[in-house]
Amino acid sequence: MTSLRDLVELVRAPAALSVPGDALAGAAAAGVLRPRTAGLSAASVCLYWAGMAANDWSDRELDAKERPERPIPSGRVSPGTAVGVAAGLTAAGLALAGLAGGKRALAVAVPLAGAVWAYDTVAKNTAAGPAAMAACRGLDVLLGASPGRLRRAVVPALTVAAHTYTVTALSRREVDGADPLLPMATLAGTAGIALAAGASGRQPWWRRLLTGGLAGWYVSNYGAAQTRAIADPSAANVRAAVGAGITGLPALQGALIARAGAPVTGAAVAAAAPLGRRLAKRLSPT
Repeated sequence: MTSLRDLVELVRAPAALSVPGDALAGAAAAGVLRPRTAGLSAASVCLYWAGMAANDWSDRELDAKERPERPIPSGRVSPGTAVGVAAGLTAAGLALAGLAGGKRALAVAVPLAGAVWAYDTVAKNTAAGPAAMAACRGLDVLLGASPGRLRRAVVPALTVAAHTYTVTALSRREVDGADPLLPMATLAGTAGIALAAGASGRQPWWRRLLTGGLAGWYVSNYGAAQTRAIADPSAANVRAAVGAGITGLPALQGALIARAGAPVTGAAVAAAAPLGRRLAKRLSPT
């Protein structure tokens, strides 16, 4: 029988610590950071977990060759169970979005769910894969902003999308290793993302310091992993850089939230980064 631990591994449950900050960043930018944002964050987590389950269902034949220890090829989770979990979590995510944000939230959540399934079933192994995944995370930020004006959240949405593009581009080489040019390119992108997130404009000095510090924390952790991959672009180092990109995202989200005028919330979101790194040692986020 499928155990709870098998399902946790299937959906990479600890990696969901990188998800709530998307909706919070969008809500903060749009000026609608309210209790309902918690419901939108929960919807995001459900859709993220759905994507992870659908990913393993879609990759079950490839994983049988490259990652036979994964839940489906190892026989611990059947393909039918995996796709059922993915469908159920998708429905739960849409229901939560509707309850928390009504029609405006559903207008973003439905395309987001479609983008998640399109990535897993169609786009992932194509040249459009990184852009498709980036679109998913960008829409996730806009989901948080949906009760307000979406255009106010365009910049944080693009910032998170750009980060996601770098992580996804690296993830395509985490089994076979990469050419050093790939982590070099993603590291350059990461530096630009950190600079954009840390630019806080006219704010009190302490808020500028917090925003810049969180952006620096993001680039130091994710950047260090990419630097190691440049020196030795083996599969292990590339995979470690992907993990650092996933677990380090809360620091970037925290910088965006602090820059938008919610420094306490930003610091709280960023605090998930070290927790995510510890959990990643027990259960791989990739």
